[in-house]
Amino acid sequence: MKIPINTEYVTLGQFLKITDFISSGGEAKFAVKELEISVNGEAENRRGRKLYKSDKITIEGQTFEIA
Repeated sequence: MKIPINTEYVTLGQFLKITDFISSGGEAKFAVKELEISVNGEAENRRGRKLYKSDKITIEGQTFEIA
């Protein structure tokens, strides 16, 4: 699924909120530790990780692409 962004990048925490995996930014800290997340095929647990256009993010088996 392609997720469009209007900025140069979004953080992983913002991305989790955009995709409705969390309902508030405060949950991001716990979500990155609890959810199985990979960015471009590598495991990721930093909520501040910057995601740029064409990055592929997999969360709990669902794959997204920044557009």
